[in-house]
Amino acid sequence: MLDGAEYDVRTGEGLIACPRCDALHIEEELESGVTARCVRCGGVLARPKTGAFTQIIALAVTTMVLMIGAIFFPFLEISRLGMGHGTSLFGVAMAFSDGIIAPLTVAIMATIVALPALRAALLIYTLWPLARRRKPYANAVRAFRLSEQLKPWSMAEIFIIGTAVAMVKVGGLATINFGPAFWAFCALIFVSLANRSFMCSTTIWDAIEDAGAATDGRERVEPA
Repeated sequence: MLDGAEYDVRTGEGLIACPRCDALHIEEELESGVTARCVRCGGVLARPKTGAFTQIIALAVTTMVLMIGAIFFPFLEISRLGMGHGTSLFGVAMAFSDGIIAPLTVAIMATIVALPALRAALLIYTLWPLARRRKPYANAVRAFRLSEQLKPWSMAEIFIIGTAVAMVKVGGLATINFGPAFWAFCALIFVSLANRSFMCSTTIWDAIEDAGAATDGRERVEPA
């Protein structure tokens, strides 16, 4: 983001705002591997990478596969005095599906399972044609905007950290054995970190815009 590029003063096209401090910068095309940072706060404005879209799609597919395992595979088993009991997240949800606690169960399952899986599906929908250098699918703009809005609500990482803290306290009372679902959630943390390292929202918005993904003339392609 350097001076000298052309932009429209009336519409603001050709300008980009820092997502952290809202400082305006003149937008320019960047080569792969170059990182543009805000001159005020140093935040990342754009970070194009060769093959990044394909890598993000692969990580999104990995997220969905891990989520399926995290739901239906055994999560943990607690045993004491020769008696043990194991369960999965699906089993827990079914056990608390009735009564006054049912809405809380739905909310927890949504934030730790449904929303991350939905966001992964939206990313695949948005980036699949772009990775193949084709025109984006219909409503790609809305799909990617929704995926960005869901980002703060995807709490799989928070759930596994909270579970680990709880297991430390319970560990003195009973023997705990972690199942495949627990390790699937642990793997999701690393997948999420890798996704963030490859993903640049500004680059994706530019790719959608360059591919002609305007809605119907009434809506302009822009970040939420």
